[in-house]
Amino acid sequence: MPKRVLQGVVVSNKADKTISVLVERRIMHPVYKKYIKRTKKYAAHDEKNSCKIGQIVKIQENKPISKTKKWVLVS
Repeated sequence: MPKRVLQGVVVSNKADKTISVLVERRIMHPVYKKYIKRTKKYAAHDEKNSCKIGQIVKIQENKPISKTKKWVLVS
């Protein structure tokens, strides 16, 4: 089964080798049939500390690295 890949914006890079990525998705409301924006933050592993705030990145699902980190930086 392929691993999920998400695209989002880096909102924090203060922790060592960790970035927070804000992923936005659009879902349709079941009654009103309008699209609504839903956002979620993921903690991702950044081995080289290369990401800057505001950068658009792709993260991939991985085995758990810590309590909250289950994603790794792809690009």
